[in-house]
Amino acid sequence: MSRLCAALPAGCNYAGGEAMSTSFDILIVGIGGQGTILASNILGVACLHEGRHVKGAETHGMAQRGGSVESHIRIGGEFGPLIPPGQADLLISFDLLEALRYSHYLKRDGTMVVNRHLVLPTSVYVQKLAAPTEEGIVSILSQFRLCLLDADRIAQEAGSPLSQNVVMLGAASRVMPLNPASLADAVRQLVPPKTVAINIRAFEMGRDAGGACSPQS
Repeated sequence: MSRLCAALPAGCNYAGGEAMSTSFDILIVGIGGQGTILASNILGVACLHEGRHVKGAETHGMAQRGGSVESHIRIGGEFGPLIPPGQADLLISFDLLEALRYSHYLKRDGTMVVNRHLVLPTSVYVQKLAAPTEEGIVSILSQFRLCLLDADRIAQEAGSPLSQNVVMLGAASRVMPLNPASLADAVRQLVPPKTVAINIRAFEMGRDAGGACSPQS
């Protein structure tokens, strides 16, 4: 987020943690190495392209060891960068278990866009716990407005498995208050130059796959 902070008029001087606002709140969650931070930066830059007020915050935790990473993006509104539980309009999760872990942040009428990808925590093996299943997690998540997609497969088809984060943004763009062209421009600006074509293809393929995410679908 440091690159984004430099572009913001107020830098990163966040007040933090206030309750309700009129913002459109997006929580992006995943595991270290999945590109969560890049995805949040793309959203932030797209907001700047459209002249929208945006605030953001990140929690890395043990990200480099495969731990949880969360990024808060608040488009508009008057309060701090942290989304209170029960206030997220959109939850984008790069992993099924992370979607379950952070589901309490979503509004009752919010949308959850989730990658069909499951990484079991180390504790399952170390403590010999019962492993959660994909079917069980999806069953619990189905109480929400849920959009599931195989972002890993789509990213491979786009040309690189590393583009799965951009695939997820493409799918989630169906329910964002941002112009897809602004998001695509932000992708071009932030990804390595040699990967622009792959990532734009990933974004477009994700958007096609995200048709089921649209509220009117």
